Amino acid sequence: MKPIRRHIVWGTDKIDMNDPFQRKWFIKQVLIHGRAEDIKELDLNEVEKLLDELDLPEEIYQLWKSYFEVKRSASG
Repeated sequence: MKPIRRHIVWGTDKIDMNDPFQRKWFIKQVLIHGRAEDIKELDLNEVEKLLDELDLPEEIYQLWKSYFEVKRSASG
């Protein structure tokens, strides 16, 4: 179980990161409410794969979509 940071998750004391639903929900919470140090702990390859499924607010979705597009074009 991952320790809970209250600025990200305030409705529960436990998150099962092995449960795909909870893992996806946690990633969404980090992208919306997390600080730089929280985002640094995410697997950005996983975030990129899940991005379209996370139902993020549009401005956050577009920020990450642009980030991954620039990252891909810079590496290829």
